[in-house]
Amino acid sequence: MTDTRNITVEEVDSVDAPKKVRVNDTVDAALAAEKEAEAGAHNEERQKDYLEGFLAQTPSGNAAGQPGGEIYDGIIETLREIYDPEIPVNIYDLGLIYGVEVTDDGHAIVSMTLTTPNCPVAETMPGEVEMQVGAVPGVGHAEVNLVWDPPWDPGKMSDDAKLELGML
Repeated sequence: MTDTRNITVEEVDSVDAPKKVRVNDTVDAALAAEKEAEAGAHNEERQKDYLEGFLAQTPSGNAAGQPGGEIYDGIIETLREIYDPEIPVNIYDLGLIYGVEVTDDGHAIVSMTLTTPNCPVAETMPGEVEMQVGAVPGVGHAEVNLVWDPPWDPGKMSDDAKLELGML
């Protein structure tokens, strides 16, 4: 062994191969541990499996503002009723909607884009979306954020929209 700058270096000729573990070894070890625990526990009852309570729970419904919830689904349904005037496909399937968020107090925020920044409906479409989403039952206030990043491209369209436009 040589000591160089406080670093200890050890030279070896060979290294033993690591021990290979077999499934039978682990099963045998688990059974031995279980028997040992039973012997030490004597008359103690086994604790309830924590999964029993979890599995016995009834599923809670989706929150109204979350995907699958009543308000969220109502907003998506409304967005599917708004059509781009130049393309005979709704704005949701066209891929213009980037996100929908609904707060617990019914504030809906829709992030959307348009096919191009020079789109003829750039001034009217966000207002129409805001008005239609605001009319969904359970929505107290609607807000539309018009975003350009990432830019829209035909790859954002749903398969239904591509089929409607003859792209599939």
